[in-house]
Amino acid sequence: MEQSKELLNDPVNIKQQFPIFSKFPELVYLDNAATTQRPQQVIDRINDFHQRENASIRRGVYQLSARATQEFEAARSTVANFFKAPQDDSIAFTQGTTESVNIVSRSIISNKLKSGDNVVVSLLEHHANFIPWQMLCQVTGSELRVVPITKSGDLDLNKLDSLIDSRTAVVAIVHISNTLGTINPIKEVIQAAHLKEVPVLIDAAQSAALYPIDLTELDCDFLVCSAHKMFGPFGVGVLYVHPRHHRQVKPYNYGGGIIRSVKVERTEFLPYPYLLEAGTPNVTGVIGLSEAIRFIETLDRENLVKHLHKLTHIVRRELADIDGLSLVANPTLNSSIVSFSLAGIHPHDIASFLNEDTIAVRAGQHCTQPLLDYLGFSATVRASLSIYNNLQDVDKLVGSTREMKDFWT
Repeated sequence: MEQSKELLNDPVNIKQQFPIFSKFPELVYLDNAATTQRPQQVIDRINDFHQRENASIRRGVYQLSARATQEFEAARSTVANFFKAPQDDSIAFTQGTTESVNIVSRSIISNKLKSGDNVVVSLLEHHANFIPWQMLCQVTGSELRVVPITKSGDLDLNKLDSLIDSRTAVVAIVHISNTLGTINPIKEVIQAAHLKEVPVLIDAAQSAALYPIDLTELDCDFLVCSAHKMFGPFGVGVLYVHPRHHRQVKPYNYGGGIIRSVKVERTEFLPYPYLLEAGTPNVTGVIGLSEAIRFIETLDRENLVKHLHKLTHIVRRELADIDGLSLVANPTLNSSIVSFSLAGIHPHDIASFLNEDTIAVRAGQHCTQPLLDYLGFSATVRASLSIYNNLQDVDKLVGSTREMKDFWT
């Protein structure tokens, strides 16, 4: 068993479990911060559901529907156990991280936000964890407070503490920056906010797959993430709400599946999490997420993260040696995300050139325009690695970037 697990966690063997790389063996996929690829295990489980178990959940008394309902609710337990949530019913399924943040904003925090209150976010936030709070503050006459970063790209913890006060409704902070790769000290953030009795939302979109999260230990109030960044399907997200907030949650959408009773005069809703799952949910996606978690649980995440950190160190070191290339920030703790620019060459041109060598990177603002404005970049190139990337991928990225620089000059 130990030997098979060791083989499973070898990057070469891991890559073989992702069929896209057998279809396109030359592909160097370095856009994992946007979405990860899917292993055969997840694809097979989704296909199996389509072929053998497809039915609408909760509404049917026939066996197929009962089976689908059972699988859907079992997935809730799988997610709760994966994140060590205190209760299975703390997990709601959404369309993704973006919707999960919007639900917290509009279904929980908006109910208690008043003019003169404030919401604290950081400069590192993805637009999905920035714009909903900005919009909410504008509607309610509240203040959006933005925690700055240091020159290295780290969260300024001293400024964070000074921005949280008795009128702060929530602190919404990303765990890992999707642009800089900064790993924020979320334990310290949560503790600082809780000392002032302020709830905390953690955006775990970039960390959920490989960085173990213990919700019981963290004691955060809300956590959000997406299946498609966890080797799972598109269109499925996770919203964790701590039990102490369950009664504060209001329905986000209205419709079937979330009601206890409907009369002409009034409607009574089911409790959280069911009141957030109106209509027919993405059953296939939820089951795919559950299978993706089973896949992740076979991995030696600690050693794979070390492997990725080594590769990232090599990428940063080798790219920094290219004349005219600027690495965007150098966080004290960083994940496997590297953003860079080349003097005189637009990031889109860089990405297009790399694409000719079958290297997939992201170019643009990465949904973090306030951050890039602050750093003085209109756009950057972003290379983000995952468990199936290896030294050959890194060498190809660096070599192709050098070749492009020589070609352009």
